[in-house]
Order: sequence, then structure tokens, then C-alpha cells
Amino acid sequence: MNGDSTLASFHATVRGRVQGVFFRAFVRRHATALGLTGYVRNLAQLRAVEVEAEGERSQLEELLKRLYQGPPRASVEKVEVTWGDYAGNFSDFKIRKSV
Repeated sequence: MNGDSTLASFHATVRGRVQGVFFRAFVRRHATALGLTGYVRNLAQLRAVEVEAEGERSQLEELLKRLYQGPPRASVEKVEVTWGDYAGNFSDFKIRKSV
């Protein structure tokens, strides 16, 4: 990353049939390939998936497109996204334990 103003972050909550369909692995694979850092985890009580990602804005927008699609067995109903500033809070992209 080059440290210019194109760096950003987003927090997303993905709702629908997104648990038990390899959604977290799908997100981690794409985020890593795009050079992004952050995490993905299940929100068990909401039956949703949470994604926190940082990196180049164009790469984040590409990941966001993937969130709307999901893996083959997923059915995404809604993606709620909040954009923010890049903070450099993560060193890689991980699957975190469900909450």
C-alpha cells in the first residue's frame, strides 16, 4: 500500500443464508487475494456475517461486490456497510471466532 488518500476501511454485516455455506472462507480468500487486512466472523445471534476490512479503496470495493455475491451455496439478502478511514489495525486477514 502506498499510504495515499486511497486507503480506507469498511465494516459490513451480511445477512441471508451466510452461515454453514463456507462464507467466511470465501471472504478470507478474496480479501487476501486483494491484499486487504481485517477479519470475518459469524454473528451467531443475528444469523449474519461481520466483515472488517482495510486497504486500498478500489480493492475494498471489489471485496464488497463479492460480499453481495457470496459463495455458490449462499443467499445474500442484505449487506449493510459503513465506510471509514484507514487505521492500520490489522496485519493480515483472519477468520475470527463466532460471537
